[in-house]
Amino acid sequence: MKSHLFTAVLAMSLAFAASAADGTALAFGNAWVRATPPNAQVAGAFLSIENTSTKPDRLLSAGTEAAARVEIHEMKMDGEVMQMRQLSDGLAIPAKQTVTLKPGGYHLMLIAPKRPFSAGQKVAITLVFEKAGKRTLEFAVSKQEPGDTASEHMHH
Repeated sequence: MKSHLFTAVLAMSLAFAASAADGTALAFGNAWVRATPPNAQVAGAFLSIENTSTKPDRLLSAGTEAAARVEIHEMKMDGEVMQMRQLSDGLAIPAKQTVTLKPGGYHLMLIAPKRPFSAGQKVAITLVFEKAGKRTLEFAVSKQEPGDTASEHMHH
């Protein structure tokens, strides 16, 4: 009887480890790319990444067929100057936390888009994580953050 219980506990532990190793410990939300004018040299992509695991992960890189390359960037204020820099070591996704990539903060920069991005389109972007591996997501193209009603009212 004890050996069956041990086997069941071991199997459950391995199943949990397998699900964490294959990246199911990450959840994604609000994935969108800002619409671009013709001939734009860059486009911003944004999303939230929730790590439900007890172990941290790291977004190492990203890629898409819709642009020459994708870089992980951070925008932050240095005194009164807004600075943007590439995160060459990737972006930490702490255990049991959500990291939000949004305008004015962390974001993905699509360099040299192969075509303009128009509202209503979708862009497939593959995210590469240290532990979770590759995850390809569909990003909706929008002129502004979906559900952002404050900026809608600013134009009236």
